[in-house]
Amino acid sequence: MTITEVVKQTGIPASTLRYYEEIGLIQSSGRHGIMRVFKSNVLQQLSLILLGQAADFSLDEISDMALKNGPEIDRQKLLEKSEQVDNKIKQLTKLRDGLIHAANCSAPTHLECPKFQRLLSLSQKDKIRKTQRKTT
Repeated sequence: MTITEVVKQTGIPASTLRYYEEIGLIQSSGRHGIMRVFKSNVLQQLSLILLGQAADFSLDEISDMALKNGPEIDRQKLLEKSEQVDNKIKQLTKLRDGLIHAANCSAPTHLECPKFQRLLSLSQKDKIRKTQRKTT
């Protein structure tokens, strides 16, 4: 498959494919003129990369976990990531519920609504925690 065919089948830009090749996530099998050529299994590799990114794995994590070890995926890392996804779902559910309440609240303004004030407070605390994690 030429790089153009891979782009058409996956929707992934050629520049991204070249970057993935540069960092070792995928490999071309040669060239057809000036165009890179890939084996058909590149589509499965790209699907794994996209799935990993959707689960919020970094490209380094994807490379270490799935591609360097062949088809063996680190199950412990999958479990750890699933816990992170569960926590994110809980946070988003609380946020959704707060937004629904704010939209339907009978208080004169959102800032006068106690529940909305709690939502603002939680948002601020969450931002502080994230900032502290990045600096440690």
